[in-house]
Amino acid sequence: MDHSHHNHHPNNERNSKGTEAADKIAEKTLHAHNRAMPHEGQYPSGHGEHGHDHHAMMIDDFRKRFWVSLVLSVPVIIISPMVQDILGYRLEIPYSMYIAFVLSSVIFFYGGWPFLTGFRDEVKKGAPGMMTLIAIAITVAYLYSTAIVFGLEGMDFFWELATLIVIMLLGHWIEMKSVLGASRALELLVSLMPSEAHVIRGGETINIRIDALQKNDLILVKPGEKVPADGFIEEGESYIDESMLTGESKPVQKSKDDKVIGGSINGNGSLKVKVQGTGEESYLNKVINLVQEAQKTKSDTQHLADKAARWLTYIALFSGFTTFAVWLLIGAELAFALERMVTVMVISCPHALGLAVPLVVAISTAISAKNGLLIRNRTAFENSRKITTIIFDKTGTLTQGSHQVARIVSFNPAFPEKELLRLAAGVEQNSEHYISQGIIIRVKAEGISIPTAEGFNYLPGKGLEGTVEGKSVKVVGPNYIKEFSIQVPESDAEEEVETVVYVLIDGTVAGFISLKDQIRPESAEAIEVLKRNGIKNLLLTGDNDRVAKSVSDTLKMDGFLANVLPHQKQEKIKELQDKGEFVAMTGDGVNDAPALAQADVGIAVGSGTDVAAETADIILVNSNPKDIASLILFGKATYRKMIQNIIWATAYNVIALPLAAGVLYNQGIMVSPAIGAALMSMSTVIVAINAQLLRNQIKSQ
Repeated sequence: MDHSHHNHHPNNERNSKGTEAADKIAEKTLHAHNRAMPHEGQYPSGHGEHGHDHHAMMIDDFRKRFWVSLVLSVPVIIISPMVQDILGYRLEIPYSMYIAFVLSSVIFFYGGWPFLTGFRDEVKKGAPGMMTLIAIAITVAYLYSTAIVFGLEGMDFFWELATLIVIMLLGHWIEMKSVLGASRALELLVSLMPSEAHVIRGGETINIRIDALQKNDLILVKPGEKVPADGFIEEGESYIDESMLTGESKPVQKSKDDKVIGGSINGNGSLKVKVQGTGEESYLNKVINLVQEAQKTKSDTQHLADKAARWLTYIALFSGFTTFAVWLLIGAELAFALERMVTVMVISCPHALGLAVPLVVAISTAISAKNGLLIRNRTAFENSRKITTIIFDKTGTLTQGSHQVARIVSFNPAFPEKELLRLAAGVEQNSEHYISQGIIIRVKAEGISIPTAEGFNYLPGKGLEGTVEGKSVKVVGPNYIKEFSIQVPESDAEEEVETVVYVLIDGTVAGFISLKDQIRPESAEAIEVLKRNGIKNLLLTGDNDRVAKSVSDTLKMDGFLANVLPHQKQEKIKELQDKGEFVAMTGDGVNDAPALAQADVGIAVGSGTDVAAETADIILVNSNPKDIASLILFGKATYRKMIQNIIWATAYNVIALPLAAGVLYNQGIMVSPAIGAALMSMSTVIVAINAQLLRNQIKSQ
């Protein structure tokens, strides 16, 4: 039988840039924002617990600059000769040009400062981008308008300059709020940890900060409190709500020796917990590290967006200067040629493109973590849309991974089923074997009190024996029956599908108990979803053909591979890949490591609190096969959103750029710099909203 081990120890270490406490996580979260948003480079990094506050301060700074610039823009617009001509009114204000110059100077240096410093940073890195475009556009407009105030012939650009900066600030402010919103799930994870723990020392309970907790400390978790660290229950039982950490919606019953995760919420029982994982060993920190690493890693789609943004910047600069030169050559006025150049540069900022993918990455990674899907490899996650065949490791993925009593059959009316079970439990209670555990679980579920056994004896490889209530009771396997040529009544015991143990009472076979690795109730639905999406599914197991066929047929799978040893799993995947299949492998991340590494997408399942499955691309915290189907569908939805955003951002530029250059000028179609800025900001906002819609995708799976 294939009994893969799934209950890993919670404090296996992951070789990652671990953080020790929630304050450092906040800082890393801030850095993730900074990566997603190039224009934030001019701000110093956040420190300690103030990381989140610092990002809020940056948003606050943009908001202030926006409102100040907006207020100062109103008089600039009102006294602008161009606006007066358009709206047909006349205002005679002394020194109006100088007033406009002073107000516009404040708007340019105060409101435009983030763009000017962003331009400086881009030039330093040798990577001109959207900041370069905005900075060039506003600088050209400001210098040209200033020259007009001091004697150059023409009409100033002060009102366009003011509105351009105001709209750009608004777009950036909205974008930054979107990016901050994208990591809310991470911040919620950070805030899950309580600040204090009740430690039991020398019989007394004292309160200490959680960063002072040490391994093997004994802590008290009162009803309704958050568990302060990973550990094992020493005393007590309760229901624990782990939904925020694992996506498991139902509270999980926990009792002595069960694992608990720091950050989960205790139900109505009082628990004493021995601490195992603190600081960077803790499950929560490992999850946050994984999410941060995933947000940092660029996928192929993101590289595509970066490349497009860079080329768009070069095209915009080239188009701007070409537009200026062409209009001058065909006899247009300097002011008009300059206005066209400024408009082209403003309108072609690849701002929306710069946001298109990073925002989807931030949102999808955070939502996935909240639902128990930990992404280690972004490209593999996005490639899940290409999966043609998915291979399921049987034990613990499609099945429960623990043998449960399937049938109790009595051959003797003196010993009905419950009595047979009760007497068998008498000897089985002394063993840790999975068969014994399965029988004891069933006895407890039926509320049967277990009798004591005397003269307990272990029969190696054959079974157990003892004296229960004066009767000689043996619980033995088929090997013992064959060895002693014991006559067994005819039965329908399927020894190749079920694990069968016979109960002998005073030397006579009184009946048998069969145990089976039960199929998970969610497995059939998961297979159905995959089939609907045209994905082939195969069962891979070390069990014999009959066991594999039984599971495969019950779930209506596309086929099975039986009697496969762990080292052969990799070869089976390679065979499928050689036939042109794009293969996903699901396994427990330990004995399936070579197969997970070989697969195009490796999914480690049943890892529980061990998030160190180094060879897997994606880790599913629960062993629920429905999560695998959800993961693939969510991967498809994420990729769709990225492509939609890239198409929207580039299509907008393809259409708007020629209009800004004045291609349809003779047809009376013109785009002013202010309208160009408004369109560009609108494009950014649409991309941000489209990315946020991804939140609904995983809920609707």
